[in-house]
Amino acid sequence: MSSVPDASSTSSSIRLPKVPFWAQILLGLALGVVLGWVARSGDVGWLVTTLDKIGSIFVQLLKLAVAPLVFFAILISITNLRNVNNAARLATRTLLWFMATSLIAVAIGLTIGLITNPGSGTGLTPQDGAKPDHAGSWLDFLTGIVPTDVITPFTELNVLQIVFMAAVAGVAALQLGEKAQPILTLSQAVLELLQKALWWVIRLAPLGTLGLIGYAIAEYGWDLIGKYATFTADIYVGCALVMFGVYPTLLATVAKVNPLHFFKGAWPAIQLAFVSRSSVGTMPVTQKVTERLGVPKEYTSFAVPFGATTKMDGCASIYPSIAAIFIAQIFDVHLGVGDYLLIAFVSVIGSAATAGLTGATVMLTLTLSTLGLPLEGVGLLMAIDPILDMMRTATNVAGQSVCTLVVAAREGILDRDAYNNVKSVDLDEKNAEPQTVPVAA
Repeated sequence: MSSVPDASSTSSSIRLPKVPFWAQILLGLALGVVLGWVARSGDVGWLVTTLDKIGSIFVQLLKLAVAPLVFFAILISITNLRNVNNAARLATRTLLWFMATSLIAVAIGLTIGLITNPGSGTGLTPQDGAKPDHAGSWLDFLTGIVPTDVITPFTELNVLQIVFMAAVAGVAALQLGEKAQPILTLSQAVLELLQKALWWVIRLAPLGTLGLIGYAIAEYGWDLIGKYATFTADIYVGCALVMFGVYPTLLATVAKVNPLHFFKGAWPAIQLAFVSRSSVGTMPVTQKVTERLGVPKEYTSFAVPFGATTKMDGCASIYPSIAAIFIAQIFDVHLGVGDYLLIAFVSVIGSAATAGLTGATVMLTLTLSTLGLPLEGVGLLMAIDPILDMMRTATNVAGQSVCTLVVAAREGILDRDAYNNVKSVDLDEKNAEPQTVPVAA
């Protein structure tokens, strides 16, 4: 007598293949290109609007968590430094490596810009530019560190001021000791809540990719990219040289580890940074992959949030150095050796002005105002900025992780077995979600 298979057992045995997160990203990218082309070539207004709204909502969701995430991450990271031996030396060396790699990156950017002359033959004129509504300056940068009140930095998303307040609160908590423990426990709970919510947003990255890429193509088309072909290529080549040349060299010679293992472990964060265009939005993933590469949680909980707001090799070094040369050539302004040294100085010292958000306009205006170049040059680059920002942010995030690894290796706190045996983790996996470090009593 034959038996009929139970329907429930049959359905449970049939499982659809799971699409990896990286494949979802690529699918969103491909669909975005196709839909953007359809919207532009067919002049489909509703599709352009839809793509714009999808991309904008994704970016808004990322920005929604930025202010509180930065505050509580920096606060907790500073207090967790007391659990690490030689915390002051670790913090100092982290900052020094951030500055050193920024200097290398800006040197590469200047070299590429001087060799390729990205502003020549574009057909662009000074009349094509538009002066930005607000320009960064050293006075704004220095006086803007200290907020006038505790609310405005959060409402206006002034990340530099938020970092300042978090650092002050963290140091004060360390000084208070046991009395501050209730506040620290609450802060850690809030941080975990924010990371959970942000993780849900991160899962929407394939849809956000579709909207952002699709709208960029629908709005600007391929003709725009043609005008900026040399400049765009310079940014991508410069970032690629830093990411796949400088960083592996540092890992191999300074940290004395196999660079291939780094990319195997860190790729989810680099991939997400490319799509989201936000170092802060990628921060939970960056911290997780860095921990998986063998860096202690107590150190990553400080170095990664610190790097997400200050370590910007793509946005603050490669981009402004090439952009300054590009704008100077468009406006027919000669730059001398002193100007190039000023660009390097601004890139190394002023990188915190980029704030870890999408875009690097503040850093560019800061560079141009320091050099005395026309700020109308910013308007020349605004249209192409989303395409450039993807590669810039991916470079930022890779650098944040690399510097943390280098310091950990030099200080002897890197788990080399974990590094050498790291496995590539898809963001859909359960163990991919970051965990915070408990605050010591």
